[in-house]
Amino acid sequence: MKITRTDVLHLRCLRSLLCLGFLLALSGCVSPITLNRAVGAYDDAITSAASKQLLMNIARAHHHQPIHFTGVSNVAATFDFRFNAGATPALGGLAGQVLMPIFGGSVAENPTISIVPIEGEDFTKRLLTPFQQSKLTLLLRQRYDIDLLLRLMAQEVRIQYPAQHVAYRNTSSDPEGYEMFRRVVLHLSAIQDQNQLYADPLILDRTWTISAGSLTAEGFQALEKEFFVVYNKQENTYTLRKQAPGPVLITNYDPATLSPAERAQLSEEATDWVTNDVAFDVRPNHPGGEWPIKGVFRLRSFHAILGFLGRSIGDEPEYHVEKDPRTPPVKRDENPVSTMELVVSDSELPEADLSIRSHNRYYAVNTTGPLARWNREAFQMLYLLFQMTITDLPRTGVPSITIAK
Repeated sequence: MKITRTDVLHLRCLRSLLCLGFLLALSGCVSPITLNRAVGAYDDAITSAASKQLLMNIARAHHHQPIHFTGVSNVAATFDFRFNAGATPALGGLAGQVLMPIFGGSVAENPTISIVPIEGEDFTKRLLTPFQQSKLTLLLRQRYDIDLLLRLMAQEVRIQYPAQHVAYRNTSSDPEGYEMFRRVVLHLSAIQDQNQLYADPLILDRTWTISAGSLTAEGFQALEKEFFVVYNKQENTYTLRKQAPGPVLITNYDPATLSPAERAQLSEEATDWVTNDVAFDVRPNHPGGEWPIKGVFRLRSFHAILGFLGRSIGDEPEYHVEKDPRTPPVKRDENPVSTMELVVSDSELPEADLSIRSHNRYYAVNTTGPLARWNREAFQMLYLLFQMTITDLPRTGVPSITIAK
């Protein structure tokens, strides 16, 4: 088949039109691809900045300096996508009678990042207020190790003996208290390893007594919808009874199996527990019952957690504590010396996941060796606790540092 000059011209025109259509379609794909990359890059940068601030504040606590946080309150990125097309006569030959396409394009990014100091009375109160038990149980239900949680979040354990309560502090400067604390949390961890650890709100029986003469018929009907009502004819009173969720109790048995008398006794004891206390009750004839033990853990604030980690690399280093002989075997024999092992070096730490430079030294979480998983989870937990501490950052109306690129 013979190809004429006209056929060649038609083919070149068709090719140009196809290229033009392809590039026009490609320009529509550039926008979401660029957006996805930008969102990922900003997310990585903000997470890295927050993580480095945590390390920086541990270093400040190590040097007994004030703790301070700054946050990114707003990121506004504007993207300018431009695409142009044209045509020009081809150079020489037969193709000189054909218009050749010219294509061009550009992408311009103009981000504005607002940075605000996290400060003020409200944040300071949250920073200094001990964590409530609900925060610990929320993390515990994510299958975090209970010994890691308590070593980080609890400042002491108060063990109930027949005649008294004795407090054991979670600080290596008090060896007797520190060693008892470590043994108790390791005992609970061994029970958790057997999937026999319960951490649920205690169901309490609440009762009230009111005079029968103070109730109208309508009021009595309303009470019957909410309470179990018993009339006392001799005293002409009504006893109102209602079950309500109480404080969290960590046990080695199912609390639902308790007798009414045992539940009533726990309800009476629960009146002495405060919101930043987490009670535990390990009984005989259940997993871990070889060491029956009862008491409460007193939680500390986020500020105290940072101080604890800072002192652990300076004034109060942690040390190995062997488990109690009555404690069942611990999974993988996991009993790290440090709650979160930190590395301090005069030179850079290339193997570290994250490091900062402070006071002419480099600080990082030790993410090498057999305890890498433990240390990573400890830092992740620290990050989550920080997010539980801060409030929503103000978007407008406050002094801020704005960076426009």
